[in-house]
Amino acid sequence: MQLGRKLRLAMTVGAVASSLSLGLIAPTVSGASAPSGTITYAEAPNGIPAYIFPFYPPNECLTTNTSLFQEMMFRPLYWFGVGSNTLLAPKLSTGNLPKYSRGNRTVTITMKGWKFADGQTVNAQSVMFFLNMYKAVPTGFCTYTPGLGIPDQIASAHGSGNTVVINLKAAVSPLWFTYNQLATITPMPNSWDRTSATHTSTCATGAFGAASTIAACKGVQNYLNNLGQNVSSFTGKMWQSGVDGPWRLTRIDNLGNATLVPNRTYSGPQKAQVAVFKMIAFTTAQAEENQLQAGNIDLGYVDPTILTAPAPAPGKAGPNWGQLSSRYNLVSSGTFANNYMNVNFQDSPGSKFLDQLYVRQALQMSIDQIGIIKNAFKNYAVPTWSSLPPSISKALSGPITNPYPFSLAKAETTLTSHGWTKQSGQLVCTSAGTGSNQCGAGISNGDKLALNIEWVSGSPSEDIMMNAILADWSSLGINMSHTESTFNNTAGSCPAAYNSSTTFDICNWGGGWLYAPDYLPTGEPLYLVGAGSNSGLYSSPTMTKLILQTIRQNVKLTAYGNYTASNLPVLWDPLEYSTGEVIKTLKSSIGWGNALDNLTPEYWHFG
Repeated sequence: MQLGRKLRLAMTVGAVASSLSLGLIAPTVSGASAPSGTITYAEAPNGIPAYIFPFYPPNECLTTNTSLFQEMMFRPLYWFGVGSNTLLAPKLSTGNLPKYSRGNRTVTITMKGWKFADGQTVNAQSVMFFLNMYKAVPTGFCTYTPGLGIPDQIASAHGSGNTVVINLKAAVSPLWFTYNQLATITPMPNSWDRTSATHTSTCATGAFGAASTIAACKGVQNYLNNLGQNVSSFTGKMWQSGVDGPWRLTRIDNLGNATLVPNRTYSGPQKAQVAVFKMIAFTTAQAEENQLQAGNIDLGYVDPTILTAPAPAPGKAGPNWGQLSSRYNLVSSGTFANNYMNVNFQDSPGSKFLDQLYVRQALQMSIDQIGIIKNAFKNYAVPTWSSLPPSISKALSGPITNPYPFSLAKAETTLTSHGWTKQSGQLVCTSAGTGSNQCGAGISNGDKLALNIEWVSGSPSEDIMMNAILADWSSLGINMSHTESTFNNTAGSCPAAYNSSTTFDICNWGGGWLYAPDYLPTGEPLYLVGAGSNSGLYSSPTMTKLILQTIRQNVKLTAYGNYTASNLPVLWDPLEYSTGEVIKTLKSSIGWGNALDNLTPEYWHFG
C-alpha cells in the first residue's frame, strides 16, 4: 500500500537541478526482439486488483490497485524506482524534469509527447485534466493534505502544447514538491472526460479553478470513480484508450485473474519482451504454494513458515523449500516502507482507551518483535518503531531510538500505575480521573479494558504474529476480540477516516505504508489532521509542527522520526521482507527486488 509506500533542503533554483540529477537512475534497457512467451505471475494471497482509475481515493489507495496494476498501463508524470532503487527515473517518466523559478514559486513542466493508445499525445492538457480534477475533488485523492501542496498551494496553473506552468502561493522545497506532489500526477486522456458513456465534459479543457471547471470535474470524477470499481469495464474501450504504459489489459475477472499484452504504441524506453503476462489470484498462501509445486506459475510467493532455515540476514535468501529448489530460485528483498497496526482514535468503543498514550505504550511494549521475526517470519523481517523506513539513509535521518522495547513486566506496571487493577484476570479501572496515576479522560470506575482488532487473512505467518501479540495483550488482562478478512476488505473497511461504519479499535492490513506516491517519508498524508490517509483520525500539534518543519526547513527527519516512535500514532510491528519464488528460466535485467513494489514485467524475459 501505499497503505499499503531523501534530503530535505531549502534549495535555490540552481541547486535543485544538480541535486535531482544526483538522485536519478538510468534503467538498463534490454534488446527489442519480438515479444514471445507467457509469464504467469501469482498475486499475493487475497491481494487482487479491483480499481482502475489512477485518480484513486483513500479507500482504494492499495499497491494491489496502483503499482501492481494501474501503473503497468497508465504511466505517472514522474516514475520512481527501478529494482531496489527508489530514486526518480527520468527516462521512464512522461514528463521532463521540472524547472523551478521565481524563488521556487513557479514550476514549469515540459512533456515528452508520448502517445495514448487512442493516438492522443500525452501533453499539457493531459496533466491539466488531473490537476483540474484534484482542484474540484481534493478529498477524492489518496494523499491529499489540506493546505499543503497540490491543489491548495496552487495559485494558478495552465497548459499549452507540451508545457505546463504552475504558479504557487508561496515558495516550496523543490525536492519535496517534486517527490511528494508532482509525483502523484498521472496524465489522463480526453477520452476519459465524460460524465456517462454518452456524455462528454470539459474537465480536461477548462480553466484551472474556474467554477465551471470545478462543476464539470465533479461530474467526471463521480462517473469515473464509480466505473473504476466495475471490473467488467476494465478491458473496455474507454479505459484502454488511455493506456500509455508498456502493457494493456485484455482480460480480468472479479476474482482478480488478469491478462495483459504488450502495448504496441508505448513510447517509453523498455518494450515488453514477452507476448502475454498473466496475473493469477489466490486466497491463501497454501493454494499458491500448491501451484508452485505443480510448476504452474513462473513467479510466486511462499509463506516464510514453510522454509526450513531462516534468512542469513534481512534481504538475503536462505535455503529454498525442498519441493521447489530444483525448479525455482528463492529471492528476498525489502521495501521503502514501515509496518504498523492502525489505531482508531475517535470512532470505536475502545477509542477512549487508545487515546491514552500510556495504554498505547503498554500495548507497544507487549509486541515481541524479535521473537515474532524469529518464529513467524524466519528472519525475513526487520523490527520497526518509527514512521521512517528502516532502510532510510543517514543523510536523511539520524538514529531513531526504540523507546518501548519488549517488556511485559513494564507494560503491566504502566497500566497498574495508571489506576488499573486486575480482577479475575481482567483489567478494571479502579481510579478514574485525569491525574498522572489515574485511568484518564472518558474512562470511568468499573470500565474493563477491552479492545477488538481486525487483521488480514490468508497468511500463516501473519496469523502466527497476531496470535502471539493477542496472547501477550491478553496476559496483561486486556479483553481481546478479533476478526479476519481479505486484504482488500481489511484495507478498505478499517480506516476510520473514510468509513463511518467502522467499529474496529486496532486494524492490521499486513502492509503498513509504502512510500509511494509520496516518495519522501515526511508523513503529511498520514498524520496531519484532515489528511487523506490519516486512517485513524490521529491529531497532535507537536506532530504537525515537526512535519511542517521537515517540509519547509533545512532539517533532517530525526526529530519527526523520534516523535512517531514515542507518541505512537500507530502500533509498530515487524516489516516483512519478500519470500518470492522465480522459475530458473526467467531473467530480469534489473534484478528481482523492488523497493517501491513496482511491477515491471517489461524487464523480464525467458532465456
